[in-house]
Amino acid sequence: MAVYSSPALWSSASLLSSPPRLCFTRRTLRPSAFSSPPLRSNAQAFPGDAVLDTKESSLVVCFGEMLIDFVPTTNGLSLAEAPAFKKAAGGAPANVAVGIARLGGSSAFIGKVGEDEFGYMLADILKENNVNNEGMRFDPGARTALAFVTLRSDGEREFMFYRNPSADMLLQEAELDFDLIRKAKILHYGSISLITEPCKSAHIAAAKAAKEAGVVLSYDPNLRLPLWPSAKSAREGILSIWETADIIKISEEEISFLTEGEDPFDETVVRKLYHPNLNLLLVTEGPDGCRYYTKEFSGRVKGMKVDAVDTTGAGDAFVAGILSQLAVDLSLIQNEDKLRDALLFANACGALTVTERGAIPALPTREAVLDVMLKSVA
Repeated sequence: MAVYSSPALWSSASLLSSPPRLCFTRRTLRPSAFSSPPLRSNAQAFPGDAVLDTKESSLVVCFGEMLIDFVPTTNGLSLAEAPAFKKAAGGAPANVAVGIARLGGSSAFIGKVGEDEFGYMLADILKENNVNNEGMRFDPGARTALAFVTLRSDGEREFMFYRNPSADMLLQEAELDFDLIRKAKILHYGSISLITEPCKSAHIAAAKAAKEAGVVLSYDPNLRLPLWPSAKSAREGILSIWETADIIKISEEEISFLTEGEDPFDETVVRKLYHPNLNLLLVTEGPDGCRYYTKEFSGRVKGMKVDAVDTTGAGDAFVAGILSQLAVDLSLIQNEDKLRDALLFANACGALTVTERGAIPALPTREAVLDVMLKSVA
């Protein structure tokens, strides 16, 4: 495992004026690495793959749910005891889409909301954050999903969902914007869209079309056990599409769940989840950072210590941080130094997000991430 040494200080002015891709070395932080690489028409996207990285687009399309999170204004209380709630846009795929746009990347969202005030509010939030919302659909017969979040005193949370059914569950294959999907460099999704029909079939169709078009598939299971009929169905559902993904991000808790209680820190356990077609497996460890596994190398990148207020959206911010860079340069996966640099930035994205309440309101800009990274090495 490579050991990370503290990088030297660099000029923030030169970084903020350059295009949105990050690359730090372990010893220095080079402003020149922030520029977008030249487009490659003949380079393979991943080692050993038949899929060529011929896409000029750096678009990341995020598929799945978007909803309203109601976050208590006071930590450490039950939902019944909370004196008030802050309304915040949420839903993991939508969080990632906004996170990428905030970091200066190109993103779009595909999903369904209710034809109601909350649904139109969410569509407007995407537009205001420079996320392409042309793939959104509005259901006249179902409401936009709601989630009430309980925040423990340490910022960790539990969820209570209102979706019986909600509009996101009713997206149909015929409503998909396949042109938008095929234009993407990366299609990112979770597992909540696999729980019920017709959204499950729409999810599978979207991923199939993307794969056939040479789009990279990114998967964050984002386990929400209360939404599944049973733990068994959740495990089977999450694993049913496991081997189609090129990139997977997973948490320690999800490793334990999927392996039925095995140790998430045991390398042999983690390697069981590394399927033959996978190119990058990321294991997030909260404030401790993350682990990475490719076909050629593996290691750990340290996290950034902050005072957590609300951990909602931290994993999504991390995903946005790494996908925003992979969408510009997929070859990061083949270069351990570059990958570590990208993950250092992604860790900082996640850390900043937990310092505010709500998911989308807390997602950082690229400038904010660079600023906190400067301060951490000053």
